[in-house]
Amino acid sequence: MAAHTFFVQPRIPEKLKPLELLALDLYWSWLKETEELFLRLDEDIWEECGHNPNLFLYQVPEERLAAASQDPHYLARLEKVWREYQDYFRSPATENLIAYFSAEFGLAQVLPIYAGGLGILAGDHLKTASDLKIPLVGVGLLYRQGYFRQKIDGLGEQREIYPRYDFYEWPVVRVRGSDGSPLMVEVDFPDRPVKVYVWEAQVGSVKLYLLDTDVPENWEADRNITDQLYGGDLEKRLQQEIILGIGGVRALKGLNLEPHVYHLNEGHSAFLALEHIRQLKETYNLDFAAARELASPSHIFTTHTPVPAGIDLFPPYLMDKYFTEYYQSLGLSRQEFLALGRKDPNNHQEPFNMAVLALRLSAWANGVSRLHGYTARKMWQMIWPEVPEEEIPIGAITNGVHVPTWVGSPMAALFDHYLGITWRTNPADKEAWRAVKEVPDIELWQAREKQREALIKFIRKKMEYNLKEQGANPKEIEEVKTILNPRALTIGFARRFAAYKRPDLLFYELERLAHIVGDPERPVQIIYAGKAHPQDEEGKKLVRQIVTYAQKEEFRGRVVFLEDYDMELARLMVQGVDVWLANPRRPLEACSTSGMKAVLNGALYISTLDGWWDEAWEMGAGWAIGQGEVYTDPSYQDALEASSLYSLLEKEVIPLFYERDEQGIPKKWLEQVKNSIKAYAPIFNSHRMVEEYAKQFYFPAARLFSRLKANDQQRARELAGFRKRVEISWGKVQVEEVKEGKDSPLIVGEELPLQVRVSLGALTPRDVKVMAYYGKMDSWGEIGEAEKVVLKVSQDLGEGRYLYEGTIPCRQSGRQGYKILVVPYQEDFPHPYYTGLVLWG
Repeated sequence: MAAHTFFVQPRIPEKLKPLELLALDLYWSWLKETEELFLRLDEDIWEECGHNPNLFLYQVPEERLAAASQDPHYLARLEKVWREYQDYFRSPATENLIAYFSAEFGLAQVLPIYAGGLGILAGDHLKTASDLKIPLVGVGLLYRQGYFRQKIDGLGEQREIYPRYDFYEWPVVRVRGSDGSPLMVEVDFPDRPVKVYVWEAQVGSVKLYLLDTDVPENWEADRNITDQLYGGDLEKRLQQEIILGIGGVRALKGLNLEPHVYHLNEGHSAFLALEHIRQLKETYNLDFAAARELASPSHIFTTHTPVPAGIDLFPPYLMDKYFTEYYQSLGLSRQEFLALGRKDPNNHQEPFNMAVLALRLSAWANGVSRLHGYTARKMWQMIWPEVPEEEIPIGAITNGVHVPTWVGSPMAALFDHYLGITWRTNPADKEAWRAVKEVPDIELWQAREKQREALIKFIRKKMEYNLKEQGANPKEIEEVKTILNPRALTIGFARRFAAYKRPDLLFYELERLAHIVGDPERPVQIIYAGKAHPQDEEGKKLVRQIVTYAQKEEFRGRVVFLEDYDMELARLMVQGVDVWLANPRRPLEACSTSGMKAVLNGALYISTLDGWWDEAWEMGAGWAIGQGEVYTDPSYQDALEASSLYSLLEKEVIPLFYERDEQGIPKKWLEQVKNSIKAYAPIFNSHRMVEEYAKQFYFPAARLFSRLKANDQQRARELAGFRKRVEISWGKVQVEEVKEGKDSPLIVGEELPLQVRVSLGALTPRDVKVMAYYGKMDSWGEIGEAEKVVLKVSQDLGEGRYLYEGTIPCRQSGRQGYKILVVPYQEDFPHPYYTGLVLWG
């Protein structure tokens, strides 16, 4: 029999009442002064609670609260933080709401609903939207067991532990309706509806809505849909993504929120596009085609996956099981529905691809670094088979990090003193970061040493706790209290353990690495952390290898592997290490943001030229492994890049770190640190990133959605009719003749006049755009780095034929080429290839 439940609130003195609101707003996680208010009440309980202010207030003794309420110094600090908190919420934007969907959000370690970089990025995105007062809400899932906790056994094997969390201890509250009952939405599954609770987390001025199927009325299996992040089998993954996408859109409707823009952070939430179309169809009495034309321009898809293996694929039988009634309600046949998620719509054996669904139903798409944008265009060219690779409508917005969240307190104090507060409030301001050059070397070095010491203190404490938990002998426990050297060059490597990230590359030549870390005059130590996905056996093997290496005599005490990588450990590592190492196999790292966080804290970055480092690296501000080469033989590439890494450490990194002046300061090292901060901090931050999303996507998408929705959705209905008319007529469009007005060769600065006769059949010049696609020819006879010039109608030749004219500018010498390109055109198209129809003359 289930127990009756009731709640007992802590007795908070009236003068400390602001603490209750501050505890429920994750704003505290990036305002260190707020965190310190809780820490000062009782440091031990703060640590025991895992830095969870909500739980902390339930456990801190009443007498301690009473004493603080009479402490004038504490009250003055509280009043200052409370005043700043209230000022922070002034003048928030309210129009053109953006809904940001993600399967995971990494906001603070007290809300363990994240697995890695994707979630941390989503958390930083929400925090930054709050800072910039962008009207945005987040939508995700509330996982009862979160992502797994990692334990390493005596054999170095990763063991996954799934604790069951109590949501009432987290900084979330259940959303309730006007009658006080919990807000619930329903999603139809085969033979039954699944009920979904909605919870709310406050992230500054942004609200994050989290969906939870652990509802008593649900079947037991359905209650467990949202138990684990990325857990379970393929069918459970599909169920989670249905709840996220379809349930998420229904939750927003239940909250009376009507977003103008939907941002899909990876393909997990792509079903939201279908539900958005369905709701518009019913609300405005549209057919599927018109509802799609209205909805798609408001959808933005950000892909983080540079390899096909990272995409969610579902077999047709599962799609039939869960979507037959749903696609019928959309007015689609089975074939039409499944075609939305297939690279080849006519391949009836192809599984349903969530990234393809997102691309087909989103007018805007982007990768997360310049190199990843290139990789994504190559990867998804089959969606636009007639479009040149460089013209594929997938852009690139390079990721960034939320600066106040990740900068350690000593470095933050230094920045406050020498840079002012602009580095916090507007970190994309290059002028603010130029002042880092004025920071005295001795003060910068002292801040760096404090952060390294804090990291090593934490590691010793963490490893001592782990050994005690394992029942280790007293000698082992005593030894770990002095593990690592607070003055040694410290290298950090922490990320998801996957084969392409090559965590074992540094161990390619064991003797050479042993010599590097074993030098008593110039000690080097390496700290590893990271989880392998529970189903990634190769990743688990890599964890075991690193743990085994760390136990070898030549590496003992100099190489450590820290279990259970989470946000707290990540923050301390990026703040405390001197070098952040990444060596992924190019071009398989979409972006990677951990190095950006380390750079902000005065670490120097070493990486292959992949992800963000490919566009960022400057000589004298960190190091590049190799020159961006990609080899067909992975073993050969590993050998070359391991050798390059060893040489960098031996000849440049270690000598530079240990070259000291008479005060013991490594001045040339600190010069690189300053160069690095000055070069990368103003660019690779989330303020710049979110502002780019706003300018390139959010604002144009909101304007276009409003225009298509106006006047009884007139433009959306017209576009649907236009698309149908063009699809019927496109087969009769032809480029019949092309004439050049000058003979070759031409001189640089001249122009090549063109006359092009085009047959449009039933279409008119208003329906198309005719262009010359031109550029320099490569050795394969292909046009590279192409440009386009629009040709204008000069004469109606009758019977659907038209003469177009224009000129190609000759800006450079050499062999040039051009093609005639015809595409359907409407003013409201977000890009030239919106219909997917292309004709080359």
